[in-house]
Amino acid sequence: MNTRRKLVVALGASALASPFASFAQEVGKVWRVGFLASRNRPASIESDEFGAFPKGMRELGYVEGKNLVIEWRFAEGKFERLAGLAAELVKLKVDVIVTQSTPATSAAQKATATIPIVMSAVGDPVGSGFITSLVRPGRNITGLANMIVELGGKHLEMLSNAVPKLSRVAVLLNPDNESNPATLKTIRAAAQKTNIKILSVEARTPPEIETAFATMVRERARAMILAQDTVFVSQRRRIAELAIKNRLPSIGATQNFAEDGILMTYGTNFADLFRRAATHVDKILKGAKPAELPVEQPTKFELVINMKTAKALGIKIPQSLLVSADRVIE
Repeated sequence: MNTRRKLVVALGASALASPFASFAQEVGKVWRVGFLASRNRPASIESDEFGAFPKGMRELGYVEGKNLVIEWRFAEGKFERLAGLAAELVKLKVDVIVTQSTPATSAAQKATATIPIVMSAVGDPVGSGFITSLVRPGRNITGLANMIVELGGKHLEMLSNAVPKLSRVAVLLNPDNESNPATLKTIRAAAQKTNIKILSVEARTPPEIETAFATMVRERARAMILAQDTVFVSQRRRIAELAIKNRLPSIGATQNFAEDGILMTYGTNFADLFRRAATHVDKILKGAKPAELPVEQPTKFELVINMKTAKALGIKIPQSLLVSADRVIE
């Protein structure tokens, strides 16, 4: 066999051997992914928006019970539990930690500087100190931003379109949530272009939510914007009841608020963010560095209007909003 023929055969053998060697290294490998959430555990993960994450992983070839284990951790709306839950995931030596919120991401960041962290729904990742920039995160954290902070002005605009002669709007926020003050700042900036006055009302716990509504009524607020927060998500039915009882047309960022009685919601499709988080996890498991993996922004936004609530409040929703709605709850 001449030298050239030997070289061709050798290269061919190498090309064949390489993928098989790589495949052999992955046989039997079970990836362990931690999922840290601020909110409560749903009755069924698969039927909840969280279910989009394991679905996204399955689409990429990761199957629970075969080559994937997902370690779910839920703080049940109690932020003080997040540090302990994050520490549990670090102790388990998970390959990646996926986080659901700003507080959850903060807890994971404090728990580890080495395990990759994939944010799935953070309002202001740069302002919160999680990353250096969207293009080059720079640390062990990457993932997806939800742009909720930027939506504050849009919420005010929609509310003013739905409620004629709106003059005073309350913003319900949790000061312990790092993205909420930024949301308030965005709303105040938008309000400067109008005659609308903004009233900031804080609540950290369910009892404080009750007190917050009493403050809104006392201060003569005529409508309410909900800053996105896990405590508010877990108390959304009560918030909707109080909003209707006190005749406060309200808008939030996630559609489950409208489903439970808030007048309107406009914001990111969170299920889509959880599904796309799986793509980030896949890239990291295949060797990508979080510090160099750009943070992505949402591509799907939804407007949901609850007409039952509109009728209860005596509000006629403008046709311009109705035709823009992705869903109208009758």
